[in-house]
Amino acid sequence: MIIYEFKVKAKPEQYQAINEAIRTSQFIQNKCLRYWMDNKGVSKYDLNKYCKVLAQEFEFASELNSMARQSAAERAWSAISRFYDNCKKKIQGKKSYPKFKKHCRSVEYKTSGWKLSEHRKAITFSDKKNTGTLKLKGTYDLNYYQLNQIKRVRLVKRELRLLCSICYSNRFKNCRGEWPFAPTNRKSIRFRCRN
Repeated sequence: MIIYEFKVKAKPEQYQAINEAIRTSQFIQNKCLRYWMDNKGVSKYDLNKYCKVLAQEFEFASELNSMARQSAAERAWSAISRFYDNCKKKIQGKKSYPKFKKHCRSVEYKTSGWKLSEHRKAITFSDKKNTGTLKLKGTYDLNYYQLNQIKRVRLVKRELRLLCSICYSNRFKNCRGEWPFAPTNRKSIRFRCRN
């Protein structure tokens, strides 16, 4: 995976909408964790189904994109599976039992809920949180990649600024449908804007 990070320019009401989306993502993650604690034999897919129940029960949860809700449930499941792995490996000391999130700093969209502009210098979020169009400030050329190679878009709050990280799949096929590059051991490459 290749990850590009851009600074985001937005209006005050857009910052407020992004903060609301981040809080909703944190709420869904904590509710999924509580659902796992209360019920026995809950799997990853049960948490994804529970996201739909939460969207029907809470109006503010239904305003967030469905894939962003599922991404929050996947975060909860990654904490749960890490706990199970540590128990199976019999690690000495604490097994990192999953905790509720108090300070969440990001919301993650998968392949829907966002749209890059034609010149690739702005991104529009289409969920009901009214985030709207955000300007991307950075020097990376996104025209090199096709839109179907984008796997995830994440809005991250860091210190006093807001960043948009775009994750690309680095799988390229040539005209015959073959992989021209040998796989490497590196999982991801992260680029940050220097402005």
